[in-house]
Amino acid sequence: MPPAGLYLHIPFCKSKCPYCDFYSVASSSLIPRWFESLKKEIQLYRGRFTSFDTVYLGGGTPSLLDVSMVEEILGLIKDTYNIIGNAEITIEANPGDLTMKKVTGLKSLGVNRINLGVQSFRNDDLLFLGRCHRSVDSERALVDLRDAGFDNIGIDLIYGLKNQTIDGWLKILEKAVSFKPEHISCYQLTIEGKTVFNVMKNKGELEELPENAASSFFLGTANFLEQQDYMQYEISNFSRSIDLRSRHNSKYWQRVPYLGLGPSAHSFDGMKRWWNYRSFKKYCSSLEHNEAPVDDSEILSEDQTLIEKISLCLRTIDGISREYLVDITGALENIENLEASGYIEIINNRVVPTKKGLLVADQLPLCIINDG
Repeated sequence: MPPAGLYLHIPFCKSKCPYCDFYSVASSSLIPRWFESLKKEIQLYRGRFTSFDTVYLGGGTPSLLDVSMVEEILGLIKDTYNIIGNAEITIEANPGDLTMKKVTGLKSLGVNRINLGVQSFRNDDLLFLGRCHRSVDSERALVDLRDAGFDNIGIDLIYGLKNQTIDGWLKILEKAVSFKPEHISCYQLTIEGKTVFNVMKNKGELEELPENAASSFFLGTANFLEQQDYMQYEISNFSRSIDLRSRHNSKYWQRVPYLGLGPSAHSFDGMKRWWNYRSFKKYCSSLEHNEAPVDDSEILSEDQTLIEKISLCLRTIDGISREYLVDITGALENIENLEASGYIEIINNRVVPTKKGLLVADQLPLCIINDG
C-alpha cells in the first residue's frame, strides 16, 4: 500500500463566496483557538498513521495564515509523523493573499506545489462569484510564483457561470494556459444546498447549465486543453504530464488511506471512513476536552465497496483492470456494449473511460453492474 496522504482543513475566509459549500468561517479572530486545537489533533493520530508522502493544506483559505504559522504547522507534522523526503506539499491560495514575501516564505518552508484559486480571468465573473481578488491579482501572483522558483503550479477555474458563452470560456482558458501552469482544474458551477446561490435559484434568479450546454462546455474544455498538451487524467483535472498530476488528490480516487485534520475533514484508513464535526465550536470543544472531534464513521459493505472502487477508477484515465472487472461482476456483455457505444476503451487490458465516458462517469458503474 502506498504511503498515506495528510490533509489539513484551514476553515477561514475573508468572506463567504455565494457558491461555496465547503465548511468555512469568515472570522480570522478564531484562528488562535483553531490552531491550539489542531496541534492536539495532530498528536491524536501518532502511531496510527506513520508515513505520508503528500501534505495538503486546503480550506477555506490557507493563504490567510501567516508564514510563521504555516512553518509551525509543518514543523509539528514533521516532528510527529514520517514525511517522506520527496513529499508533495501543497497549499491552496487566494491570488489576493500572495505577496512576493509570502511566496518566497512558503517556498523556503518546503512547500513545493501551489493551487491558486483563480476561478476566472474576467472581473465580471469574479464579482458574480463573490471573489475578493481581481484578474490582475491572479496575473501578478502567477508571475511571482514563477520568479520565486515554483515549478508546480495549479490553477482552479469555474465554468458555466451566468450568461457565460463557450467562446468566452475558451478565452479564459487561453489566458490560463499562457502562464503555462503545470495543472489546471476546471469545475462546472454547481448550486449546492446551503449557499446564497441556492437561495437565488429557488427565487428563479439563477439556474444551472442545461444538460446539452454542460456537455458542450465539458467537451470543449477537454478538447482545447488536449490541443495545448494537457492530459485530462480525471473528470475535472488536467496536467502537463503524468508526474504533474495532483499526487494528493489521486489518493482519493485510488482509495489510498488519508488522514484529514481540522473541522469537517474526512479520513480513510483503508477500511473505515470517519469525519470531523462541521462546526468550529464542536471541533475545538472536543479537543479542548481531550476527545477526538469525530462526528461519525462508516465501514462500507462488500457491495458498496465494489461500486465505490469501480466509480472512482472510472473517474480517471487509469481505469480499472478488465480481467478484475469481468471476474468480480460477470458483466462482459455490458462492458462490450459500453465499448461499442464509445463510452470506454480497452487499453493494456484496462477499462478506461473516453471523454464521452468521463462526461457520464457517475452512470458507468451501474451500466456495468446492471443491465444498463
